[in-house]
Amino acid sequence: MYRVKPFGAMNGQDVPVILLADGTGAEAEFLSFGAAVRAVRVPDRDGKIVDVCLGYDDLDSYRRLDACFGGTIGRCANRIGGARFTIDGTEYKVTANEGKNCLHGGGEGFHKKLWRYACGENRVTFCLDSPDGEEGFPGTLHAEVTYTLENGTLTIDYRAVSDRATVVNLTNHTYFNLAGHGGGRVDDHTLTVLADRYTPGDGGNVPTGVLASVEGTPLDLRAGARLGDRLQDPFLARSRGFDHNLVLDGADPAARLFCPRTGIGLEMATDLEGVQVYTAGWLSPRRGKEGAVYGPDHAVCLETQHFPDAVNHPEFPSPVLRPGQVFHSRTAYRFFAR
Repeated sequence: MYRVKPFGAMNGQDVPVILLADGTGAEAEFLSFGAAVRAVRVPDRDGKIVDVCLGYDDLDSYRRLDACFGGTIGRCANRIGGARFTIDGTEYKVTANEGKNCLHGGGEGFHKKLWRYACGENRVTFCLDSPDGEEGFPGTLHAEVTYTLENGTLTIDYRAVSDRATVVNLTNHTYFNLAGHGGGRVDDHTLTVLADRYTPGDGGNVPTGVLASVEGTPLDLRAGARLGDRLQDPFLARSRGFDHNLVLDGADPAARLFCPRTGIGLEMATDLEGVQVYTAGWLSPRRGKEGAVYGPDHAVCLETQHFPDAVNHPEFPSPVLRPGQVFHSRTAYRFFAR
């Protein structure tokens, strides 16, 4: 079941919020601005419905503020070192919007765009056409993001085609707090990620090209860890907590997050090779939905992805999409309570 309600307007166009409900008590809301997840409501262990997704009550906040709450990130998620890359002998310079690097698609990434949309019974598909040369990226790219809510599982399907060889790395930037979007710090959350390795970064958090073992580091989440026991580790000081790409080992699910306050958990599955685990250490204090105040360490993002700066590391799986190819990936978040 779906409903479409007004949310705001942008450049003379209405920006709706689309509500999906799956009949099990789970609901999710999406915005055509940024093809963003605005809310995810699921039952806790006592049957109380809890919104576990950070967001805003007005369109202006989504447009004006940073953090990319719930947004679809593209054309290239994460960082491109030096804001440049080479494909087939041609160098391309893209927008440097984080020092000398390109972050999350440049100055106005996909999370700042108004997407077209079409709704079905339990799904909504958002479409965007990015012209050749936008933010410096080659090729006219057609991107689609389909959200499906079914049996307590939110599935995200990404598709893209291009008329020239280009870089494509799409992800979602939902901030989860399983105590509720206004639940404060996530110190009591337990996080498990089945990853033996990670991609160490330089001072700008751009990978060096090495795949290092998580053994002996706070990034070793294979047996699960209470986040409050890790966030103050000196190893994580420069990144203000977790802000690291972990190399997934192909397990299903690949990650699990659980909150003992509500008994709400989620399991994440993906066909991509990496996940950026981010505990919102760089999130400046701000007012969110229903007057809640958000701040550092108030959420966990599980951003499935190609490795950061992969286009500049031939030893990494390639993020290059060529004419005639179809980029397709899927990520699913399954919610449960116990």
